Parts: sequence; C-alpha cells; structure tokens
Amino acid sequence: MEKCVLKYKDADIEIEKGKSLRDIKDVLPIKNKDQLVAVYIDNIMVDLHAPITMEGEVIPVMVDSDKALDILRHSASHVMAQAVRRLFSPVKLAIGPPIKDGFYYDFDFQDPVSSQDLETIEKEMKKIIDEDQAFERFVMGRDEAIKFFNEQNETYKVELIRDLDDEEEISFYKNGEFIDLCRGPHLPSTGFIKAYKLINLAGAYWRGDERNQMLTRIYGTSFFNSKTLRSYLLNIEEAKKRDHRKLGKSLELFSLHKEGPGFPFWLPNGMVIRNVLLNFWREEHRKAGYVEVQTPILLKKDLWVQSGHWDNYRENMYTTQIDSYPFAIKPMNCPGGMLLYKEKIHSYRDLPIRVGEIGLVHRHEKSGVLQGLFRARSFTQDDAHIFMQPSQIEDEIINVIKLTDRIYSVFGFDYHLELSTRPKNSIGTDKQWEMTTNGLENALKTFKKEYKISPGEGAFYGPKIDFHLEDCLGRLHQCATIQLDMSLPERFDLTFINKDGKAVRPVVIHRTILGSIERFIGILIEHYGGRFPVWLAPVQAVIMPITDRHADNAREIYNRVFESGFRVQIDDRNETLGYKMREAEVKKIPYIVVIGDKEIQEGNLSIRKGGGKVTGSLKPDEFLNVMEEEVGQKKQ
Repeated sequence: MEKCVLKYKDADIEIEKGKSLRDIKDVLPIKNKDQLVAVYIDNIMVDLHAPITMEGEVIPVMVDSDKALDILRHSASHVMAQAVRRLFSPVKLAIGPPIKDGFYYDFDFQDPVSSQDLETIEKEMKKIIDEDQAFERFVMGRDEAIKFFNEQNETYKVELIRDLDDEEEISFYKNGEFIDLCRGPHLPSTGFIKAYKLINLAGAYWRGDERNQMLTRIYGTSFFNSKTLRSYLLNIEEAKKRDHRKLGKSLELFSLHKEGPGFPFWLPNGMVIRNVLLNFWREEHRKAGYVEVQTPILLKKDLWVQSGHWDNYRENMYTTQIDSYPFAIKPMNCPGGMLLYKEKIHSYRDLPIRVGEIGLVHRHEKSGVLQGLFRARSFTQDDAHIFMQPSQIEDEIINVIKLTDRIYSVFGFDYHLELSTRPKNSIGTDKQWEMTTNGLENALKTFKKEYKISPGEGAFYGPKIDFHLEDCLGRLHQCATIQLDMSLPERFDLTFINKDGKAVRPVVIHRTILGSIERFIGILIEHYGGRFPVWLAPVQAVIMPITDRHADNAREIYNRVFESGFRVQIDDRNETLGYKMREAEVKKIPYIVVIGDKEIQEGNLSIRKGGGKVTGSLKPDEFLNVMEEEVGQKKQ
C-alpha cells in the first residue's frame, strides 16, 4: 500500500494513503484529541473525514481557534438547511458559507417565510443536533453529480457544478438524510454544535447579481459554548445602537445614495474626521522616515498584466478604453509605486526607501455584500511600499509593527497578529517564499507579541502579517497588513547597485496601517458610539448663551475659542437652554459651554462634558488649556 509521511513537531508519522484523520487520530501525538476538528497538511486544511493524499507538516485546528469557529459555523449552516428542508419542502438550496461572526444559507422558498419562522427552524435544528449525526464526505463524478441534483430539481446546485470546469470529482457531505454539495471542512458530527442562534433573514440576489432571482437569506451564528453566545447576542443589541450607517446619517458624517451604490458621499463633518485622521497619519509617517507620493487612478492594461493583477484579480477591476486601448482603474496602488522606483538608479546606500501613498482605489464588489463604509466599491488606502535589501527585512518589519502599534494605541485599540503563508495560486519561487516567510516570522518573534499562523492565506505574491483590531465590543476588524514581496521586483525588473557594484533585486514590503480610511472611520464611529474624543470630533465645543442679553458675551468667547484653532460653534437661537443642550447631546459634541448672568458676573464659563458630565466652572484661559491638553495629547 502507498504510504504518506506526516510531520508533527519532531515526529514523522507514516500512514496509509487515503486514510482519514478519523482513522489515524489515535497515532497523532496531539493533546486533547477530543477537541481536534481538523488539521492543516502542507498549508491545506482537511477535516477528520477527508482522505489524506498528501505529505507535509501537520498543524492542528483545535476548538479554541478561529478556524474551528469557521468549521463549526459551516456545519451549523448545513444543519439549518436540513431543518428548513424538513419543514418547508419543496425548497431549493443555494449556498451556505460561514462568514464573519456567523453563517448564512440562501433558499428559494415556494411560499414566503418570515422572522416568526426562525424559532421553529431552531427547534428542528436542536432535534438534528441531538441525533448526533456524523458528517460523512464522499465524491461523485461530474455527470453523476449533475444527474443527482437534477433529479431533486436543485437548479442552483447544478449551476454551481457546471461552473467547476477543472474538477471531474465533486465532493459532497452527508449528515442523516441531508446531502449537500460541499468542499468542507466539517465537524465530526452535529453533536459538536453546542450553542447557536438564528439572527434574521433578508433578501439576497443569487450570486449577488440583481439580474438574478431574489432568494431568502437566513443568518445565524454558533459558538462552542452558551456563555460566549449570550455575550455575542448582547453585543449585537449594543452594536445596533452603534451602527455606523445610522450614526453616520444622524451625525451628518457621510451619506449613501442609490445613484452610487458602494460609493460613499462625504459630508463636512465627515471630512473633518478624515482630514484630522490623515494629518495625524502624515505626521507619524514623517517622523518614521517616509516620503509621500501619489500615482494615477487609471493605468494601461499592460501594467496590470505585468504586475499579475490582470490574471489574478481581473474580476474585481473596473475597466475602460482610451483611444481603443484597454485601461483599468487601480484596485491597488502597488504597480504605480513600482514605476516610481524605476525612475532612477538606486544604490544600496539609499535603502531602505519608505514611500507612502494615500491612494483612492476601486474594486468591483457584488451588490449583496456592500455594507456602508465597511464594504464599499471605492475607498482610500493608506498604502506604503518599502524598498530594501534582503538583509534589512527583519528590521523594517519590526519598524512597521512598532509604527502600527503606536498609531493603534492612540485610539486605545488592542489587536491580534496573524501570519498568513503561501496560498495555492501563488507566484514566485519556493526559495523566495521561504526567505520572505522566515523574515516575517523572525520579526514577529523579535517583537515578542503572541501571533497565530494561518496556512495558505497569504497574498498571491507573498506572505503577510495581518493586524486584527479589537473594538470596544470585542469584535475583530482586519485593518493593518504587512506583505513581503519578491515577485513584483522581478516582474518590474527593479534593481539597486550593491556594495560590489552589481545590479541586484530589492525586496518590497507592501503595508497599510489604517487599511481603508473609510472602513477605519466606520470602525471608529462604532467603537466610540459616535462620541469622538475631542481631537477627532467634527465640532469640539458649542457656546450657548442662556438668553439674548448674553449673546454678545457668548460671541466674544466663541471668537476667542475659534481664533485659538478649535472647531467651535455658537448656538444663539431663540430656544430654551434645555432644548439646545439636548440637541448638542444628540450631536455628541464633547463640550457645551453655557454663559448666563452668573458666568458674566464671575468671569467664568459653565462647562458640561458630553455624556451629561458636569465639569464645573472654568476661566476662559483654563478652558482653552483643557482643550489644548486633550487635543495635543489625543486623549480618549
């Protein structure tokens, strides 16, 4: 029998080819085997059901990992689909993937369902979970699979199979009476699903295309324990209050219009936040030794072919023609940065060269996935490209990590680090990937902050480090990324003159810290609940005279605060003080300054901090000092 050799830590494990993890789990020297749900073998994830046909290093996927949560939720989506089919047949099934924080499944119901049906579906799911049905993987040939689903009138599944042009064997998963087209991976059985909740339902076009059939999408979530689920559900309620789309509208930060789906419109208040944020970014990068450039938004097809984006990213790019020649709107800033580097000859003495770009990019996102500022078709990246010698990799990666850490700390964010390694569709040589991956991992070890490895999740041109930023509700947002690249220097024939006078290749770091400026602002809106710290707030203070006879004094204070460089308004409308204060509170203005008889007589200002906190009375100079300190130190 043909054998495979698996490597786990210092052990070599020889197994019969075609056996599954379920068959050989006992021979793996892994602790807590009952919590093992899958493994990576040579950067490819396989579950306990899949036959092992490859050799390589084994990395366990245990129940306490993010990847295990994805597997759990994928399995829960199958259980939900099984429950729906039991209750609402005939119904056609579309797709049911895990997503961030949960899962969904798209259905084509014969009769409409409503949110009142979710509880009934949950009860049927419990029956399936209590049956502890094993998930079993099997394959069919293409023609057999098409025949199988045609007999069940599952037209969406047939369409999916017909699109799998390069696969002659199609994988399926079966649990109980339920069979679904699926690559996996899945849990050992339905009994592993301990805590779940169906959240809501919505309309969704098949394949995200508004020209296709409208389906019903049921959203849910699942966790390995009930306590975590309860905490998550409480956070959902809090998140609804903090939804950046609602706050963005009420605080007049940005707007979204059907005339430009996925293309946000920025209002004056939102522009203040953008500009303050970018001024902070520019100053931090100036101090870190970066220069800033700007590259065109529209470039010839040839450039994107040369960079590899045309072959690897074409479906996400907007294209046009100029003088009968194809052009593309840039989805990334990188290729333009390569052209700028090539404009002159560089010496090893010039390196590293750190080049930043606040670049507007466009990516075609399907309408079904658009989500305010979190998922848009047009956004601004705080990109940078660092050109360096191979010997400088570790130091430059550490510098970027430190810069990112410093910027995130200003907002009070903690973060989680993840190292993503070579994917299937990679370009470049084995030697290049080994060198760049080792460079990233050595830098992470030197930085001495815990990190996770995500096998096979790197960019097509190089491995990467992702920063998953944690907001006040404990939600993770992938923002900063550091990607090492030896492929684009090769493709663009980038060189520098080394100490021996020879032209050799530099290594490039692609990195972003805020990620998408739009998305980062969306995160800030929800993190702060719209109540921005003084240094970021669109309006930092509002001056309120109690009556008309106090207006002149209020105007003097307004002028003084304005001339000191602060963003201040005066509210001298003929309304009651209580009305004006409630309105300022709704607008979440950090400071309310009240001026009446007592304040004029004593030469003081009555100060209220946003959120209803009474600061007390301060002299005008004292108030300006407080503002200067908050803004200067960027206090939270």
